[in-house]
Amino acid sequence: MELAPVRTNSLVEEVASQLAKFVLSLQPGEPDKLPAERKLAEKFGVARGVVREAIKRLEIQGILEVRQGSGIRAVKQLHKSLNTSLEFLLPESKERLLQTTETRIIIEPSVAATAAQKASPEDICHLREIHSDLVQAKDMKSSTMADIAFHQSLARIAGNEVLKLILDSMSDLRRESASRTQGKVGKEVAVAHHQKILDAVESCDAEGARTAMYQHLLAARKDLG
Repeated sequence: MELAPVRTNSLVEEVASQLAKFVLSLQPGEPDKLPAERKLAEKFGVARGVVREAIKRLEIQGILEVRQGSGIRAVKQLHKSLNTSLEFLLPESKERLLQTTETRIIIEPSVAATAAQKASPEDICHLREIHSDLVQAKDMKSSTMADIAFHQSLARIAGNEVLKLILDSMSDLRRESASRTQGKVGKEVAVAHHQKILDAVESCDAEGARTAMYQHLLAARKDLG
């Protein structure tokens, strides 16, 4: 891990910046555990208190995670702080779910349309695999995970990191919404809707994907209501 001694008046900000850049540069499969506070302080040439404060800031931002007994890990959960804000702004669960679904109705049809324009053969193959997981799911947990994964994959294919982060910030609520709607009407409705979206994406039919996603989310809002 290459870190440079800090020579600035804003020690905490500089340490946090270097650590954040390091975490965001990690590739899949690379070790995600960071050195202990003492080691980091030595590498940066600063007091441990400076490192501790920088780590706290990055933990709040969802970049690092500190666990007793296992040390400091890179997690890249950038949506974490947004999730916390939603719980603070909308403490009532049902209202959070309804407003989250309304937000998704505004955003996700366009995400689906963009994904239909950009999807590669590999992307479509991956979407098919996720959809197959939903079809074959034997319990609520598995079907909910497959449901969420399908929407996340569309956001990834669309290629807009801002939209992806916004949607990730709703991940817990999306999971709860999927559980409630599937518990009420079964997973078959989600299977049918996802199939229409998948067919449109596979056909490069942006407007078809937009319409299919819009209808899917309208039905979800109705089931929640």
